[in-house]
Amino acid sequence: MRKGILEMCVLAVIAEGETYPPEIMKKLEWTDLIVKEGTIYPLLVRLKNDGLVDYIWREGEKGPPRKYFTASELGRKFLAELTESWHQLVHSVNKTLENAAAPAAEPQGKRKGKKDPPKPLNLEPNPPDA
Repeated sequence: MRKGILEMCVLAVIAEGETYPPEIMKKLEWTDLIVKEGTIYPLLVRLKNDGLVDYIWREGEKGPPRKYFTASELGRKFLAELTESWHQLVHSVNKTLENAAAPAAEPQGKRKGKKDPPKPLNLEPNPPDA
């Protein structure tokens, strides 16, 4: 589950605009997500191989060229799906935590005036090629 969340967060940072790995890591650190180089680079390769991000080499101001990443159209669509799944998950977990201390629920037939529960949550978003 953590892997998928990290993928979503990295993709979200890249979707903000063209960026390179050290900037991605700094933005994640700013949000209290600590990611090491040994994690970010393989993840970026997977995102590239899945067609979710593209990159371009740019000359560095003080050193060698750098790979700058951007989200592809497929990556933006996948991020939207991941974000929707994330919001459903947060909603479901919060409801579970809120109701964990509550007395046993009434049978479903006796739930007058209550909203229908949200649709079941699929924790596995569709792969990029689906």
